[in-house]
Amino acid sequence: MIKVVLFGSGNVAQHLIIAFQQSGKVEVIQVVVRDKNKAELSIAPDRITDNLLAISKADIYILAVSDGALPELSANLPFANALVAHTSGSVALSALDPKNRRAVFYPLQTFSKNRMVDYSHVPVCLEWENNKDQQVLTELAHCISPNCYTIDSVQRKALHVAAVFVNNFVNHLYHIGEEICEEHQVPFDILKPLITETAEKAQHLSPRLGQTGPAIRNDQNTIEAHLALVSQANQKELYQLLTQSIQQTYSAK
Repeated sequence: MIKVVLFGSGNVAQHLIIAFQQSGKVEVIQVVVRDKNKAELSIAPDRITDNLLAISKADIYILAVSDGALPELSANLPFANALVAHTSGSVALSALDPKNRRAVFYPLQTFSKNRMVDYSHVPVCLEWENNKDQQVLTELAHCISPNCYTIDSVQRKALHVAAVFVNNFVNHLYHIGEEICEEHQVPFDILKPLITETAEKAQHLSPRLGQTGPAIRNDQNTIEAHLALVSQANQKELYQLLTQSIQQTYSAK
């Protein structure tokens, strides 16, 4: 049984608590938060503390806190030479204080409150600086997911940028599509099979090969009709920018 102390009370921390507990192979012996009276976590209250001086001994300490808090928190940990990992996609391993053995345990997924995640499909990206920590990190990752990757800090930052494009930006485009539907009194649900098929297609076909639509066809009449229909300036701007990007991509073939 791998013993873990987890820091944080946000979405990533909450999902890790659940995943570790469901694995049956990991014991979350403690969760460290800023204010235990405000923490709403799926763990017994007696395992929650806001006192850094009361931290229990564990095999690994995972900092699932905001990126900006990592340097100060890692510097304030009241122990040394322990295995300490953060969960950030965009922060280098070197941001952690070197008094401990630094590592990264980055589950690449979008986490939202009150929505369960199947960790068997979640890739976990690992990085370490001390080779003796590889086994613990790998075993811990495999307790919740079969998909584990050794990714260094530069690669992970690039992966995080790519994730922003395929997740955060795409979700924002869903929101714009929903706004357009609402404006014209069309149910957004009509688009959901299209959303599903687009995501499914990307699992089996290169996105470059799977591109369709008026931009790649250079259908200027449809493009102009769409722009005339869209009422909000920011939506017009995004439509034009994405159309130009698609056309530039495929004109360079």
